[in-house]
Amino acid sequence: MKTIKHRVESFDLYTAKENMEEDILQNLSQQQKQIPAKYFYDKQGSELFELITQQEEYYPTRAETEIFMNDCKSIAQYTGPIHTLIEYGSGSSKKIKSLLSSFQSLEEYMPIDISEEFLLQSSIELSNQYPHLSVKAVCGDYTAPLELPIKGAGKKAIFFPGSTIGNFEPREAKAFLVGSAGHLNDGDGFIVGVDTKKDREKLEAAYNDANGITAEFNVNVLRRLNRELGANFDLDQFEHKALYNEEKGRIEMHLRSKKEQQVQISNRLFEFKKNETIHTENSYKYSIEEFQLLVQQCGFVPVKVWTDENETFSVHYMEKQQTKKS
Repeated sequence: MKTIKHRVESFDLYTAKENMEEDILQNLSQQQKQIPAKYFYDKQGSELFELITQQEEYYPTRAETEIFMNDCKSIAQYTGPIHTLIEYGSGSSKKIKSLLSSFQSLEEYMPIDISEEFLLQSSIELSNQYPHLSVKAVCGDYTAPLELPIKGAGKKAIFFPGSTIGNFEPREAKAFLVGSAGHLNDGDGFIVGVDTKKDREKLEAAYNDANGITAEFNVNVLRRLNRELGANFDLDQFEHKALYNEEKGRIEMHLRSKKEQQVQISNRLFEFKKNETIHTENSYKYSIEEFQLLVQQCGFVPVKVWTDENETFSVHYMEKQQTKKS
């Protein structure tokens, strides 16, 4: 732990760096080659994602922001007095700012992100705006087991905006929610943004913006592998592809090989056929009823749901189920 500035502390709990090469080699060895979506978020990837959220076609951020702006008092009313707020994948911490003024009892904010430089920058900026808060910036992979530096009593809540829960396979989402419950005591809360199901045209447009920012974001993961693992991907020979799989209720992002080619990573050589893809991300969409059923299987009780005017996005508040006493 090191103190970056008054009221801001930095904790580096990210150990996945040691396993990145092994993880990538294993995933690219599958019949359907894959790269885990968490590797999108180096500094450049995080900055590109912030640009994605500003694109006209990308409705989730606008819809979720509308909910937080219009319903922040209601959200604070349902969550009750919170002492510690933990944010998964905090990025620029923009969304949390719409809620902070409503959480009057909040004393500790704990953003968790995989991109250390981006995390610290946004944490310091937020601390300067909210000097009464103790900010504990945790560089770590929130999908992995973490021993969070939580101190003191009081109600805790996890904040997980942006529909990132949709990036998990359903079985992974269950495991993730169960693991998240382990950070909480009975009655503690969880606020999560969930993208709803809607027509294919609107969904696919959100992941294929006209300015090509999402395409650049997708290709950037190969740039990162070249830099950090010494791979030799030719970035010009892979192109972004995003489509809605209606049967599975998810957007799929891929990188398509434009030609037959070879790529070397470490001492491994990977063959790509023309049009073969690397599957880089899923984004599952849930109806309100589907998501509530999911969380009930993971030790949570649904409390309240808010949607934007057009019901294109939902924000769920749930609480950890009370342990039954024998």
